[in-house]
Amino acid sequence: MKISVIGAGSFGTAMSMIAARCGHQVKMWSHDPAIPGGIAQTGRNPSYLVDFSLGEKVAATGSLADAAAFSDVLVMVVPSHHYRSVLELLKPHIKERVKVISATKGIESDTLARMSEIASQVLGRSLRSFAVLSGPTFALETARGDPTAAVVASTSSDFAEEAQKLLSCGSFRLYNTTDVVGVELAGSLKNVIAIAAGVLEGLGLGFNTNAALITRGLHEITKLGLALGGRLETFAGLAGMGDLVLTCTGALSRNRSVGVALGRGKALADILDESRWVAEGVKTSKAAKALAERHRIDMPITSEVYRVLYENESPRVAIQRLMSRALKAEATR
Repeated sequence: MKISVIGAGSFGTAMSMIAARCGHQVKMWSHDPAIPGGIAQTGRNPSYLVDFSLGEKVAATGSLADAAAFSDVLVMVVPSHHYRSVLELLKPHIKERVKVISATKGIESDTLARMSEIASQVLGRSLRSFAVLSGPTFALETARGDPTAAVVASTSSDFAEEAQKLLSCGSFRLYNTTDVVGVELAGSLKNVIAIAAGVLEGLGLGFNTNAALITRGLHEITKLGLALGGRLETFAGLAGMGDLVLTCTGALSRNRSVGVALGRGKALADILDESRWVAEGVKTSKAAKALAERHRIDMPITSEVYRVLYENESPRVAIQRLMSRALKAEATR
């Protein structure tokens, strides 16, 4: 089968490699004109995962028209704040109803829309089927061929199974579910908690603190997810607990790295200026806070991450405020 991967960053590159390993012909679109030329010349992405050969089944293009014409299956791997605009540019080139598998983890800041909602709004009748792929999947390790498991969700159980089979191979195993809301929210909200985990590392705090953060962070994510229609088992699974543990403990986590720098006293503006990659949790913290307020869900860790990022709060003061909250039962019925 032919698959177009929209986005040529680290994870877009890794997913192109996975699709090729599954036996498919792949065309990867990049907004950076240097990347298709570099891939054509060397067989490697010159900007991301530069040590990996992409193989003969992966080609690259700078034309969305070319990517749209190549396949009726689009794997979307663009940052959440560009998701709508890229789909809007793609839509005029879509001649047949298209299947979309989204690997973007984020929430649109101004509308609070999930990627499935954006795809439906923008593509309308041009959208044939939609699925979201998420889980503990560092791009470097995925590309390297380390055994990796993730989950793919679609409201159509048939398309969830189709996407599962399409992108499962020897080193990459997908499970399927119909809980699109839960998978999208779990994959997005865990990035906020990962920033907090990085702050703890930057402050020199230990395993006790990090374990408490991960556990209570999962509690927050689950509460909001259930309020928006997600299912409990999703947050206990690969998209929830699995991805949260990875991003809160793994040194390859972009969001955790932002938190480490914050904990060491660096200003957010300087961190973002010096980075060439996107840490989705920075923008997602705004959306998460707004969603929590809209649905009247208490999310104290998320609130403190927002204060540290956008209100210049001291990380140590934020931690102290969390530790001095009113005592309560661990879980309420």
